[in-house]
Amino acid sequence: MEDSQLKLSNQICFPLYSVSRLITKAYKPFLDKMGVTYPQYLVLMVLWESNKITVNQITEKLFLNTNTLSPMLKRMEKMELIERNRSKKDERSVIIKLTEKGNQLKSQASCIPEELSKVLVAENVEVSDIMNLKEVLNEWIKILSEKKG
Repeated sequence: MEDSQLKLSNQICFPLYSVSRLITKAYKPFLDKMGVTYPQYLVLMVLWESNKITVNQITEKLFLNTNTLSPMLKRMEKMELIERNRSKKDERSVIIKLTEKGNQLKSQASCIPEELSKVLVAENVEVSDIMNLKEVLNEWIKILSEKKG
């Protein structure tokens, strides 16, 4: 094995990791105004799309483990953003539903995607570049999530 394979500058994972962290950092001022963290924002987006879904459905959509998601959902319930209820059909299943307060945050969040894309496009990145990258990343997500073990 060549030493160059282990150089940080030759890794695809590091730029992805760095961009992810920097984008999350760019979200922070908006999310601070809403009083939520980035992972909580992701949960809210899932619920804004389809309210009243199970914990397992959220874990699948966000690629999270239940042991990561459950404490976050408990905190969000204490913040009065969501309600957690056992399914009447299947006691093992927990249904997550937005509260009025959780629903109201949607209008506050509606400007976030546009504001963040302005930052990227303003830095000599074309909208088409962003869309192409998103397509490639979604394909990688599909490929990597199908791999077991």
